[in-house]
Amino acid sequence: MEYTLILVTVRENEPFEKALRRFRRKVEREGIRKDIKKNSFYLKPGEKRRLKQRLAEKRRRKSMHRAFKRR
Repeated sequence: MEYTLILVTVRENEPFEKALRRFRRKVEREGIRKDIKKNSFYLKPGEKRRLKQRLAEKRRRKSMHRAFKRR
């Protein structure tokens, strides 16, 4: 697991909250939060496969629901 260092320079007369929002956007774009959440606990290979299948099924049902809703 390799992370790049995220730097946000606070500009002169810039509110801290605005710099914090920029930092959060950068972290989200890099996918760091998702990666940390994914690796926060161990899943057995079989559990990982079943989870992947469940998520794929959920996405498929969601897209089908949207397709029928548009009609």
